[in-house]
Amino acid sequence: MLLAPEQFFGFLSAAVLITLSPGPDNLMVLSIGATRGRLRGMAFGMGCALGCLSHTLLATLGVSALIAASPVAFTALKIIGGLYLIYLGWLALKSRGGATVATNSSQENAGKLFWRGVFANSINPKVVMFFLAFLPQFVDGARHDAGWQILQLGVIFTLQAMLLFGTLGFFAGYIGRYLNQHASASAWLDRIASSIFIALGLRLIIHP
Repeated sequence: MLLAPEQFFGFLSAAVLITLSPGPDNLMVLSIGATRGRLRGMAFGMGCALGCLSHTLLATLGVSALIAASPVAFTALKIIGGLYLIYLGWLALKSRGGATVATNSSQENAGKLFWRGVFANSINPKVVMFFLAFLPQFVDGARHDAGWQILQLGVIFTLQAMLLFGTLGFFAGYIGRYLNQHASASAWLDRIASSIFIALGLRLIIHP
C-alpha cells in the first residue's frame, strides 16, 4: 500500500526544508560546483543523495525488526530519535549562520566525484542516526507495513535530495557567492532548520 497523501506531503515538505538547510553535504556541493564547474557539482550532489538508499535499507530492516521483536523497543527508539532531532536543532540554532563555501581547485572528474559522494554519505554514521530518528515518525502505526512505509519514505527523500542537490550544483556559483556575502541568509536557513528539527523531535516524543 502506498503512503497516504498527508504522509507523503508532510514528509516531503520536511525533507525539502532539511535538505536545503546548511550542512556538510550541500555546502560541499556548492563548493565543488562553484570551483570545479556545474557538472562536477551536480555529480557529487547526486552521489551524496544516492548514498541515502543504504541508510534507507538499514532503517527499513532495523525498524521492522524492532517492531516485530518489541513494540516497547520501537517506542524507545522513537523517543531517543526525538531527543537526537532536538539536539540537531540546537546545533543548527547555535551555528548562527556560519555556513561558508570553501574554494578548491582540484580537478577530479565527474564520475569519481559521483562515487565519492555515494561512498561518503553511505559510511557516515550521523546520517544513519538521522534516518533512524527521522523516518519512523512519519510511519502510520495503525498500518502493519512499517518497513514498506519506511522504504517509500527513504526513496522519496533520496529522489528529492537528488533533485535539490543537482540544482544546487548547477547554480553553485551564484548561490555560493551569495551565502559567502550574506551571513544573514545562512543564519535564517539555520533557524528554519533548527525549528524543523526541534518540532519534529518534540512530536516524536509527545506522540510515541
